[in-house]
Amino acid sequence: MNAVVLLSGGLDSYTAAAMAKAEGFALHALTIQYGQRHVEELEAARRVAAALDVVRHVEMAIDLRTIGGSALTSSAPVPLDRDLSATDIPSTYVPARNTIFLSIAMGLAEVSGATDIFIGVNALDYSGYPDCRPEFIAAFERMAALATRAGVEGQPLRVRTPLIHMTKSEIVRQGMALKLDYSLTHSCYAPLQGSPCGRCDSCLLRAKGFAEAGVRDPVVMR
Repeated sequence: MNAVVLLSGGLDSYTAAAMAKAEGFALHALTIQYGQRHVEELEAARRVAAALDVVRHVEMAIDLRTIGGSALTSSAPVPLDRDLSATDIPSTYVPARNTIFLSIAMGLAEVSGATDIFIGVNALDYSGYPDCRPEFIAAFERMAALATRAGVEGQPLRVRTPLIHMTKSEIVRQGMALKLDYSLTHSCYAPLQGSPCGRCDSCLLRAKGFAEAGVRDPVVMR
């Protein structure tokens, strides 16, 4: 069985991909260089892909800086020390990012003979991005059934989101059960000379997850 896994180099995508491998899938990894403001996550994705012994690691460049609208694809400041219970959509939201990523993954799945696409989105401990919600994933899966040869021939792709209803601490515990090396990962939106800032949404959520799981974060300890 083949699966396409979206790898960002972060904790969530690593865990979701490892769960796919634990199910017996041969992994075709996809990492998108979308014009993000730092290269650390791309380097982390390569480390994670090697650790997972993927069949193939596709890296594709699509410059979303042309569209703009996000602190992650511009020089706009990344929000720091934000209240994680806030309901507004932060400036780190990248317009249509997961729609674009999943569309590319859908194409790769067709040519790779993959039946499943795994993406590490989460709708509990997350920053409030609209394209991380179950409703979006369900709608995309319906679209994929109409837009692909596999779907027309009666074998529609499944979009798998094994983390979507898990807290960050549950994700960390799942990774520990799978014996994942989280020192390979990178989560920070605004790294300082390669080190996590500790103050952006992603750092705060990661710290919350490790603390609640009772596990030390090996990245923070570097």
